Amino acid sequence: MTANTKIPYKIYLEENEMPQAWYNVRADMQNKPAPLRNPGTGQPMTAAELEGVFCRELVQQELDNTTAYIPIPQEIRDFYKMYRPSPLVRAYCLEEKLQTPAKIYYKFEGNNTSGSHKLNSAIAQAYYAKRQGLRGVTTETGAGQWGTALSMACAYLGLDCQVYMVKCSYEQKPFRREVMRTYGAKVTPSPSNTTQVGRKILAEHPDTTGSLGCAISEAVEAAVSQEGYRYVLGSVLNQVLLHQSVIGLETKAAMEKYGIRADIIIGCAGGGSNLGGLISPFAGEMLRGERDYRIIAVEPASCPSLTRGKFAYDFCDTGMVCPLAKMYTLGSGFIPSANHAGGLRYHGMSGIVSQLYHDGLLEAVSVEQTKVFEAAEYFARVEGILPAPESSHAIRVAIDEAVKCRETGEAKTIVFGLTGTGYFDMVAYEKYNNGEMSDRIPTDEELAASLAQLPKVAE
Repeated sequence: MTANTKIPYKIYLEENEMPQAWYNVRADMQNKPAPLRNPGTGQPMTAAELEGVFCRELVQQELDNTTAYIPIPQEIRDFYKMYRPSPLVRAYCLEEKLQTPAKIYYKFEGNNTSGSHKLNSAIAQAYYAKRQGLRGVTTETGAGQWGTALSMACAYLGLDCQVYMVKCSYEQKPFRREVMRTYGAKVTPSPSNTTQVGRKILAEHPDTTGSLGCAISEAVEAAVSQEGYRYVLGSVLNQVLLHQSVIGLETKAAMEKYGIRADIIIGCAGGGSNLGGLISPFAGEMLRGERDYRIIAVEPASCPSLTRGKFAYDFCDTGMVCPLAKMYTLGSGFIPSANHAGGLRYHGMSGIVSQLYHDGLLEAVSVEQTKVFEAAEYFARVEGILPAPESSHAIRVAIDEAVKCRETGEAKTIVFGLTGTGYFDMVAYEKYNNGEMSDRIPTDEELAASLAQLPKVAE
């Protein structure tokens, strides 16, 4: 490519340029994520123990710390072709509006029926469940993006799908709920009276709006109590970040196609699936000493696990029935305010992302909800895409970094993940437009009380 060649608005890879293998960043990490531990014995979980909850092949992916590239089965690649490769978009209009010398790109993952990046892992997990001969799967969902993606994947493969949806999102996002039901999923607001752990949580907190930790507990109980079912998860776990690496692999390939070099890479961070998927190939280059990037994880100020949490072993769920994971956590009992970024309401962060952050390979910032929606509406008016509240956290910081470039005159290249669309989030936009949206930030005392309940684990 010549120096004066104009970069297209949208960079599409050819179908044959789509990744043929997922990238496992753990293979290049000197400090591996700490192993999941049995909450009863405190010992690392074995494959046999994990297979009681998860699909057999997914357990192998979860535990594999050494294989750098894991082939994507042809059946999954054929499904990916319906919406992948996804475009890398040059935000020319945003650059002009901001009057910044920065070059801004976003990887758009909302160009599929589920409306988000979640489908990348949903079809993989459903595929392995089907290949194992299972009847169905259970799961939780926050904003509903993961539940929508999984219900779509299960409908495609003929699997039963049972979704426990965080109560506040169930009420705020009825249309997302109905999309899941349209694909045949059974959707239950969590916490519910359908499980023992749900009834226990409701007895202790009758007015709770729920959390991803609560919904996980219920979904796991539902899976282990039904023959032929397994639990699947849309974020946090190693296997999920592995599947989502297609985002980063495509982003990197598209940039190399036009000789683009990123300076700053930005992603929203809840459980870590989108962020981990986007940054993995770039973090791999950093780990191998090949290149250096500035990577920024953006989380909500209402649920600030990286910026205000503790790096320690904790339960993955509120009901304390899941394995213990070492991660940046606010405590498994922490229930954030009913903010509108439902996908960013998990109390902990992916073990991979947590370790990379702990080792200084990425930085983290937290942003208030009203500032996020301010950026979301600005982006929608300038770039023509209505973003999901989750994605808008990355947009907020991308705009902030571009403004800094305007002030300093530095022509940095910024890349961020646009994880999905916000067309099922209009209640949130209505609240913002009516001036009814508030910022709820937990106090130091609230976080200290939650963190005081962390389990004691000898490492």
